[in-house]
Amino acid sequence: MASYDYDLAVIGGGAAGLTAAGIAGNTGVKTLMVERDRLGGDCTWTGCVPSKTLLHAASLAHATRSLNRFSKADLTPEVDFPAVVGHVHRLRDEIYEDADAPEIYEGFGVDVVHGNARFIDPHTLEIDNDEGSTRRVTARQFVIATGGRASVPPIDGLDTVEYLTNETLFEIETQPERLVIIGGGPIGAEMAQAFQRLGTQVTVLDRGARLLGRDDPEHAAMLMDVLNEEGVRLIMNAFVKRVAPGRESGVAVHVSFEGKQSVVEGDRLLMATGRQPNVEGLGLEAAGVRIEKKGIVADERCRTSQKHIYAIGDCTGEYQLTHMSEHMAKVAATNAVLKVPMKIDRAHVPWVTYTTPEVAQLGKTEQQLRDDGTDFEVYRFPYTKVDRAITDDATVGQIKVFATKWRGKIFGVSIVGERAGELLGLYAVAMKGGLSLREIADTIIPYPTYALGARRAADQWYVRKQYPQAIKLLQRVFGYRGTVPPPPDPNRIV
Repeated sequence: MASYDYDLAVIGGGAAGLTAAGIAGNTGVKTLMVERDRLGGDCTWTGCVPSKTLLHAASLAHATRSLNRFSKADLTPEVDFPAVVGHVHRLRDEIYEDADAPEIYEGFGVDVVHGNARFIDPHTLEIDNDEGSTRRVTARQFVIATGGRASVPPIDGLDTVEYLTNETLFEIETQPERLVIIGGGPIGAEMAQAFQRLGTQVTVLDRGARLLGRDDPEHAAMLMDVLNEEGVRLIMNAFVKRVAPGRESGVAVHVSFEGKQSVVEGDRLLMATGRQPNVEGLGLEAAGVRIEKKGIVADERCRTSQKHIYAIGDCTGEYQLTHMSEHMAKVAATNAVLKVPMKIDRAHVPWVTYTTPEVAQLGKTEQQLRDDGTDFEVYRFPYTKVDRAITDDATVGQIKVFATKWRGKIFGVSIVGERAGELLGLYAVAMKGGLSLREIADTIIPYPTYALGARRAADQWYVRKQYPQAIKLLQRVFGYRGTVPPPPDPNRIV
């Protein structure tokens, strides 16, 4: 066996790289992790952590306004935007120090190096650091976890204005009076609600007919209704023609929608138009690693075209989800380090948009199941029948479970509503463990909770088993004299 400097080298210190390096270091593998910027990656610095912190601050402002229903005084908050941004920065730093700092991984036996790494052959990396020096290291195996970045489409005139992406949004110190967002995916929807609740007038432009094109159409429509009520201007089926400086300052977005031309002006412009993989400058050709337009090509075990080199997370262009990056890291590390075959679990992928209400999806959508020709039924339960939602004044919501009629096998779940992401976790465990709707319905859930709504959605499977013929037979056998229920009706919710 050839002699290498390291057993495993991980390129990238975001969610995927940290997980892979941590697993390797804790299993006695001599591990190197190379990161060109700060450990923690997009999730800690420009994604999940700052966006959810901003959303929380915005929800507090919104809740304060809502208290006017019960107050004799005006409780309209005066938002100190620099203080909000400072809070975002403090929490990022706190999470970094607690979970991502180099010392933590060095404690696992991982060598952490800052610099730009590139392959010069399939087993050798060349690493340039900030001081201008270069070193070469060899490794028996590699994990590429270089993440992704904001993808900005070529729009005429965009280079003439200053625009924001998620990588710069959380660094601004002045709150815009008017914010224009191009893109109605999760980032666009979340930031639209956050800034609107903080006091900015927000306009969202999207080419689709609705927000959240990957999610359940009915649930996306419910979110859109809420955003409209809160004052967000949503312009769907919008084609951005060009961007130019505003008449006095800011930006002017020239857009076509509903057969007419219009100009939408704002102080700031946020481009929320998707992401692209970080694959440039890695020397992948020298390593013999195949790439395509969407990113590095990896198989079910996260192996690239070079079997000793693995690729995980956003650099593969597959999921763009932190939890899936961590899952792929576990798959890669298990295969590379333990030599135990493990494949990506594509059947139980969850995602959540953290607006209010939250929009969550697990497994296959209703449309995907119909396109596949799958035989299934839809079991619904509205938040208007969830007692905890009623007490919390959070009745905008619905649980939809897609499952078989007889056995209650679950194919997918769509939820919109308060704590939808938390409820999705219950179904994720059930699907992974092969539990049916019957078993969920038979589970004791505390009252009053939102989780009880998830169980009551499963109860609808039992409701549809109440056939009049069976009830009449039961009456004849035992002499019961009650009312015979009507035949099962998908629209009847008990």
